[in-house]
Amino acid sequence: MNIFLRELRANRKSLIIWSIAILFMVLSGMSKYSAYSGSGQSMNELLSQIPKSLRAVMGMGNFDLTKVSGFYGMFYLYMLLMATIHAALLGAGIISKEERDKTTEFLMVKPVSRGKIITEKLLAALFNVIVFNIVTLVLSIAIVGKYTSEESIKGEIVILMVGMFILQLVFLSIGTAIAAASRRPKTAASLATVVLLVSFILSSAISMNSKLEGLKYITPFKYFEAEKLLNGGGFEPVFVILSFIIIAVMVCVTYVFYKKRDLNV
Repeated sequence: MNIFLRELRANRKSLIIWSIAILFMVLSGMSKYSAYSGSGQSMNELLSQIPKSLRAVMGMGNFDLTKVSGFYGMFYLYMLLMATIHAALLGAGIISKEERDKTTEFLMVKPVSRGKIITEKLLAALFNVIVFNIVTLVLSIAIVGKYTSEESIKGEIVILMVGMFILQLVFLSIGTAIAAASRRPKTAASLATVVLLVSFILSSAISMNSKLEGLKYITPFKYFEAEKLLNGGGFEPVFVILSFIIIAVMVCVTYVFYKKRDLNV
């Protein structure tokens, strides 16, 4: 039995649905740009009157929304939220679904170790995340390209997708760790989502209040912000290192707890 292929088949429909959802998100976002771009400088003047707190919550930052790069940077936050939710749910589900669906006995009677089971499940989850990221990249380049003939932002999109991919891995690993450590597999996905949303809300709070700036290290949503990446800030080494530390720790937690736990059949 190839667990890797089994997991790919099991998550195929979900991946297609999420990919269609990201397609509609990019299409709807750029259609709004087409409507707003005609208003020119007056659009930026109007947005400058919006309170900083509201701009932070909406992901507007200090983008020039008359440019396609600025508009894409604004709704990138929503794509990032969708991508990380998908990753967190995928991570939690791919570990806990055997107990949730009462198929643990079928899996455990096979001549494979728990370590091998976890490895193949993680590889299948990684494959799904990579495919989702590539789909988002291709759709973004193709659709954004139709709305601009003067400004090429392929390079900027690639940079943003790299940041998105790292955060997908962060929340994927958090999801697997929660599922492996949880005694109630049915709640693993909910817990992973709560962790993600708390992190997102904290990120918004930090953007609204500079006094909370010191908390940026505990919320991954502050690690690769579009505004910094698009304005030449690039990837800050401390956040890249911190991301991979989180991933490594969460993967270790997944292996350790899954191997030790009593699985419900």
